Amino acid sequence: MSCQNEIMKKILRAPHGTGFTASDFADVAEPRTVGKSLERLAAAGKIRRVMRGVYDRPRYSELLQEYEAPSPVGIAEALARNYHWTIVPSGQIVLNQLGLSTQVPAAWTFVSDGPYKSYQMGGITLRFKHSTNKNITGMSFKSAMVVRALKELGQKYVQENVIGKLRSHLTHDEKKRLYRESQRATAWMRPVIKKICEG
Repeated sequence: MSCQNEIMKKILRAPHGTGFTASDFADVAEPRTVGKSLERLAAAGKIRRVMRGVYDRPRYSELLQEYEAPSPVGIAEALARNYHWTIVPSGQIVLNQLGLSTQVPAAWTFVSDGPYKSYQMGGITLRFKHSTNKNITGMSFKSAMVVRALKELGQKYVQENVIGKLRSHLTHDEKKRLYRESQRATAWMRPVIKKICEG
């Protein structure tokens, strides 16, 4: 029971929509024990089983009087942590997540330094496409998102309004991390990233 309580404490410290696998609790107990504890917590309705071995802390909508659908990004991040992949949303998804587009396709595609993989999550497909993109490997999630967004837009379309929106999506610490982690980014991106981080 103490293992279960420790796991629940960690889950409650995470934002709603965060995904979890047994590997996120390696500091609490060995994987088999953690797995059983997660199953019991899901059976008790304290967390939700999203797919085999993956759970989330659902957010309840007072307006709809029901739990919101699992977060594709939250579940993708949990899978990436479990398998030690660096991932970043691709295409319109990364632009949407950073406030640069309102379009969201049905399939959520992520660029990954892991293998090609596909998962079903309700009516949503999570796709991980392998890339040897040196621009994202080893980067924090938010830094990789910004670099990927710049790549998706292309140099021609990165104007001051884009820089301003990207800047507004980053905390002070995230800007410091982005500046530090982007030194290997494509040459044209580096002065743009410097502008984003200066604001």
